[in-house]
Amino acid sequence: MSTDLLNAVLAGDVAKAAALLKSGADCNTKNEEGATVLMLAAGTGNLEMVETLLKAGAEVDATDARGWTALFNALFNYEQNCGFPDVVSELIKAGADIEHQVAYGTRPLMIAAGYGEARVVDVLLLAGVDVGATNEGGRTARVMAETKDYVEVVNQLHMHELNKYDGKSPGCSTGGTTGKAVPGVNVVNFVRKTTH
Repeated sequence: MSTDLLNAVLAGDVAKAAALLKSGADCNTKNEEGATVLMLAAGTGNLEMVETLLKAGAEVDATDARGWTALFNALFNYEQNCGFPDVVSELIKAGADIEHQVAYGTRPLMIAAGYGEARVVDVLLLAGVDVGATNEGGRTARVMAETKDYVEVVNQLHMHELNKYDGKSPGCSTGGTTGKAVPGVNVVNFVRKTTH
């Protein structure tokens, strides 16, 4: 029955998956790489399948061999070259850990920003993700977006930081001269181009 459920999820057959779950299939079934059926559904952006598995009691923060959760799988799909904000939102509603760390201290916001997934970044920001968190190399999500010139995401994160810190960058002086950057740090502001 577990193999049948895996096949149904991979095929995107929600009706069959629901019937198998109702018949007692394990909603936390894993494939050979340790990915749960919820991770597989999240990674293909199949919102209806994700909802079905969550309703059946799938463990939202189960991890695979890499330490990835379903949320990480929904952030970006390499083959489809996109992330799935609706799935990310659903997983967060189900209690997904938005600060879970994988290799090198990488968090969900860092991955979404590093792939320029502005809509996914929006969902994570609305959920209260720590925009100033750093990985083991001291890099924030905004630095990762800047490295790849994802201007829209850089703007999102920059504006969120300004709002959070009441117009002051977290690296700015709070006494004396406000708005002064930390010595030795270059600050670059990215501005959206106006469209006509």
